[in-house]
Amino acid sequence: MISNTLGIGVQGVQNGMAGMEGAARQIARAGIDGPRGSAEQPSGGLIEPIVDLKLYQRSVEASAQVVRTADETLGSLLDIMA
Repeated sequence: MISNTLGIGVQGVQNGMAGMEGAARQIARAGIDGPRGSAEQPSGGLIEPIVDLKLYQRSVEASAQVVRTADETLGSLLDIMA
């Protein structure tokens, strides 16, 4: 059960990092593809990828907390068994 929880947490971190990378790429491209100085474009501009970046950041933080908690629980169980 603990290893499954660890796996889910790690997968969440990986997915969040991939999402952050994609959002960062969109932000970087907006400076090249869009009009200069414009944060509002018909396709959403910079606002949507910036919000996505923040959401993925929170997802990574939450998943990292899952990993931390599972690690602490596993450590406690090992201490009890020893």
